Amino acid sequence: MTGNSDFLLGEFERTLDERFRVSIPGELADPLTVESADCILAKERPGCLSLWSAPLWQSRLDDGVELVKRKMHLGKLQEKIAEVQLLGRLLSTRHRPVQLAGRGRLLIPEGFREFLGVEPNGEVLILGAAVCIELWQPAVWVKYLETRMPKFRKLFESLSE
Repeated sequence: MTGNSDFLLGEFERTLDERFRVSIPGELADPLTVESADCILAKERPGCLSLWSAPLWQSRLDDGVELVKRKMHLGKLQEKIAEVQLLGRLLSTRHRPVQLAGRGRLLIPEGFREFLGVEPNGEVLILGAAVCIELWQPAVWVKYLETRMPKFRKLFESLSE
């Protein structure tokens, strides 16, 4: 999606199978994997995982890490070593390379299963989040939506002006 202009949208209910696999709808999976079948699964917030095109994720990650490295080299982060360590810890456990199997099946790896908080045969909401796909525990999604929906109009207007 680095050069792709698809805007991933949609909300789909799916069931997590007994092997912790979930089927990603083609209308979301196809544009995400147009450049590469490689994806990155990331922990977003408890009850939510995001699925990214690996080239897009890697580009964004490389840019951010390079900026932090430059600041460290220039001595601009001497007072923030604890924050740099925290960033390193979170980067070490936040994401993992994955691939979508046939029919868009995604195997949720151990460590990510607990973070998502959905048991086998439980419901998962699959959402298009414009630049990535998100997998939500339904109760967490409703709670998140309740706090964000009242701000929708203002957000849309500010981004579309």
